[in-house]
Amino acid sequence: MKSRFLLFLVLSLAAVLAACSGAGSSPSAAPTSAPAVAPSAAATDAPAGEATAVALADNALGAILVDGAGRTLYGFTPDTDGVSTCYDDCATAWPPLLDDAGTTVGEGLDPALLTTVDRTDGTKQLKYGAWPLYYFAADAAAGETNGQGVNDVWFVIGADGKLIGQTTGKGPDY
Repeated sequence: MKSRFLLFLVLSLAAVLAACSGAGSSPSAAPTSAPAVAPSAAATDAPAGEATAVALADNALGAILVDGAGRTLYGFTPDTDGVSTCYDDCATAWPPLLDDAGTTVGEGLDPALLTTVDRTDGTKQLKYGAWPLYYFAADAAAGETNGQGVNDVWFVIGADGKLIGQTTGKGPDY
């Protein structure tokens, strides 16, 4: 029984990773299964009428961008020219950080680098430097970085607006 559960868990994670890899298909291609951990309502955007916070947190990867609750924020290398390309099932596994009522910028961040980009559904997604910001649904708690390096296209973002750990040269590096 234990080995069946482990096999199911491994296959589910592999399906999520394949759906969000950006390789061989569009980022919004349908996955073969749902993400292993569904995002909570708090992981997708700020509560209605409340400002969203973007801050820095120290992590083994360095000083990385997080939201006001300490949840890690990621950039997606196919998002060239600062335009979000993660929709549909991709956005289920990698929910965008939406800006509903303005944003507060934490100490150590450059407010000029924090902007928004329009999504196709009419919402505004926060962007830091060139990178639209996303959560990873499998990050269940503040400080987790389970999405770091997934399929070599998802990376945490530093205070300078650059992706941390990106080695492939995909996407802009500014």
